[in-house]
Amino acid sequence: MNHAAASLSKQHAAAVERACRALESEQPPDLATLAEQAGMSRFHFHRVFKAATGVTPKAYATALRANRARQRLEQSASVTDAMYDAGFNSSGRFYEAAPAILGMTPTAFRKNGAGVDIRFAVAQCSLGALLVAASDTGICEIALHEDPEQLVRDLQDRFKAARLIGADAQFESWVASVVGFVEDPSRGLDLPLDVRGTAFQRRVWEALREIPVGETATYTDIAERIGSPRAVRAVARACATNNIALAIPCHRVVRTDGSLAGYRWGIDRKRELIAREALAA
Repeated sequence: MNHAAASLSKQHAAAVERACRALESEQPPDLATLAEQAGMSRFHFHRVFKAATGVTPKAYATALRANRARQRLEQSASVTDAMYDAGFNSSGRFYEAAPAILGMTPTAFRKNGAGVDIRFAVAQCSLGALLVAASDTGICEIALHEDPEQLVRDLQDRFKAARLIGADAQFESWVASVVGFVEDPSRGLDLPLDVRGTAFQRRVWEALREIPVGETATYTDIAERIGSPRAVRAVARACATNNIALAIPCHRVVRTDGSLAGYRWGIDRKRELIAREALAA
């Protein structure tokens, strides 16, 4: 029985791999075609694909189009050319998807963020230098580093042509809230966020925000919570690409044995944050 299950699992993995390659084409096939090629019903294939990748075939295709859109916007003569080159069949869908995918309008992205205002400030806390940045929507970046100048350079690289401006009174209160949370996690951290990522990434990040202060979860736990139990590696990648430290608490995710996996702002900071939150709880 176990051997049969393992064999079936291998068959599913091979079918999903073939489907992913097909979806990478400029004109990806629809769900019915993918299911037929896999020798499954549409419902069964949809379930198998989501279990293996963490997203539906449609969301996978959309993410691929988003990546192509980023590339084409940097290369094409116009936004319209980029839209069609990336596989979007209508401008309505393209512009509707753009803010979540790009974090700004296609035109602003093509101009490296020109016309976008990003407020930011760098503060010091017991974990080192801390940068907080926000768009008109909310906090779009919280980062930690030992070198405050490096934090600013990284922000400039991310928003090359955006207008980086100093903090106003409201923004200073947000920065104070972040610093206060680092020093005393029992205070909690509830700020408006500008979350930029794929549908799958946003599902992971939302699940991270549901982990209470003082508790941890494994990558497997998060995969199960979002309904994609086999997408453990994809969950780990989503954690690694999180730009909003602390408010999206990827530091609360650990390996199955409880040991600490990597943390883009340093494993020592992750260990310290978990220890402080355990005391606060």
